[in-house]
Order: sequence, then C-alpha cells, then structure tokens
Amino acid sequence: MDALFDLGRKPPTTRAIALQVREHGPESLDEAQRRADEARYQEVTCRSALNAVQGMPFNWTLNPYRGCTHGCDYCFARRYQTQFELGPGDDFSSLIFVKVNFADVLRRELDKPSWTREQVALGTATDPYQPIEGHYKLTRRSLEALIAARTPVGIVTKGPMIVRDADLLAELSRVASCTVYLSVPTVDEEAWRVLEPGTAHPLQRLRAVRKLRDAGINAGVLMAPVVPGFTTQTSRLDATIKAVAEHGAAFMGANVLYLKGGTRDHFMGFLAHAFPHMVESYERLYAGAYAPPEYVGTVRALIDMLQERHKVKQRARRVTVQENDAPDQESSAPEQGAFRW
Repeated sequence: MDALFDLGRKPPTTRAIALQVREHGPESLDEAQRRADEARYQEVTCRSALNAVQGMPFNWTLNPYRGCTHGCDYCFARRYQTQFELGPGDDFSSLIFVKVNFADVLRRELDKPSWTREQVALGTATDPYQPIEGHYKLTRRSLEALIAARTPVGIVTKGPMIVRDADLLAELSRVASCTVYLSVPTVDEEAWRVLEPGTAHPLQRLRAVRKLRDAGINAGVLMAPVVPGFTTQTSRLDATIKAVAEHGAAFMGANVLYLKGGTRDHFMGFLAHAFPHMVESYERLYAGAYAPPEYVGTVRALIDMLQERHKVKQRARRVTVQENDAPDQESSAPEQGAFRW
C-alpha cells in the first residue's frame, strides 16, 4: 500500500536537499538513483530556471543540472558545491542534481510579458550535455522553450551529444541567434586522460563541431583552460589549434587556468596525489587565483601566433579578468565571460 501512496510524489526542492545534506550528510540521499556510470542522480524541483547574474557579458544563465560526471579536475564549478554543503571533490562528479521541472519552469518564465528576450548562457556551471541528458532531455526541452520565446542563447559543452539537437539549434539560429562553444582544452591523449577522465575523446568533440557547422550553426572551440605544465607545451598547443582548424570551427578562444576556492583545494590535492613533483611550481605560479600577467601574456602570444599559422579566427580579444572582477555566483567564470556571446 505504501507504494500506492508514493505515486506522483513531488521531488524535494533544492533547498530541502541542501538542508538534508547539512544535517545528515550526502549519504542520507537514499532516493538518489545510481546508474551504470556509478554516479547517483538526485531528482529535485526548482523555483526558477533563469538565473540572474551580474558583471558578465550576459545577464541570465541556465543550468538544468548541478554537478557533472565529466569529473574534470580543474573545473571552476567545483566550488559551487559548497552551497549544498557538499565538497568540491568526488561529490561534484558522483552526485548529480537533476532539476526535473526545469523546462516547464523556464517556459513559464519566458512567457511572461516582462521577458525582453535577452541573451541567455546555457551550461555555465555544469555541462548541459553530460550523459544523463540522454535520459532526461532537459536541455532539449529548454531549447524548445527558447525557440518558442525567440530568445538568443550561447552554449558551452564538452558533450558531443549536442549534435542530437542540431535541428533545434538551427531553428534557434533562424528565429533569434545561437552560438555553440565546444570545450576542447587539448587533443593530447595523455593530458586528456589525466585532466578530463569522464569526457568524450577530444576528436569526437571536434567532429561535433564539424557536424554543427555543416548544419549551419555558429559553432567554435573554447580551448580552456590551458593548464600549465599539462597543455602549454608548444607541440601540444600547435596540435590542438591545427585540429580545431581542420574541423572547420567558426572561431576559437582560449584562457589560462585559474584556481579559486574549493576548485583550488581540489586541484592541488589532485597534484599532490598524482603529480607531487609539480606542487611546488604550482604554488609559486598560483600565489593567487590567477597566474602572473607575464606568464599569461607569454602563453597568449604563443596561442595567437599558432592561430595565425593555422588561420583560425579568434572569437574576440580575450580580456584580463582580475581576481575580484567576477561575482562569486554559479556563472562567474572568466573562461566564458571573456568572449563575446
């Protein structure tokens, strides 16, 4: 009989989940579903879909999921888990919050007379095309709502699953505007395996760029972050930019790694465990959240030269983001904020 009365029960709100984790720990989320990838997925409901931000090239962000199974050790979004009383480490990639009512809430918000069709950024704090999207389709349903509301969008993703939605992205390009940034920090297989353990192969992502371009979509590559000591070698940068050019990217941009809060703690722990010989150098290079301007300038000059060599169009001149330039919100990330959406 209990099962009968459970039918149709509404998932908890994100606030209720945060309180539960604070009081009883993440292991208390006994309704989180474990799937084949060994991550747990906790369904939640949200009060709003559009998230207002300040100090960025856009005023609104959309993130139908929180947490990401891609598990990139450098991910800036790891620090946002602390808002849920969760750590920036394994919880970020093994416990994913799914906002099951997200697309319906978004449609209601976009239908309001007060909505002025401002630019929206999708995927600023968690990847909208991580594997679980194949099951829930929250991103696809969100795109349908954006098309109906004729709202322009910029999308950042490491997920080649985005080609599934080429039809919607092309339609959105016609009725408003749509720019897709495939994140491909490097095509070097050694660096990819170490830094991005849960992502699709870089060349698979670049093939997605080609398919989107063939569908008439403005798609390019975000080579970010450039990770000192892992992807900054001239040969690795050259191979990546050459591959970007060969796959027909409409543009590319790049930014050097920055480390804040919980992300810094996690990344330095990752180095201490897997690359202890690099810890001292990183502590010198990252005395603050950002590498010294002289170092960043040298890397950027090399990237600019290689882009010219391979005739890859720059999306926009990168901007220098100081440590206090961006608000500590779930979308405050220079690697997205530094480009014209």
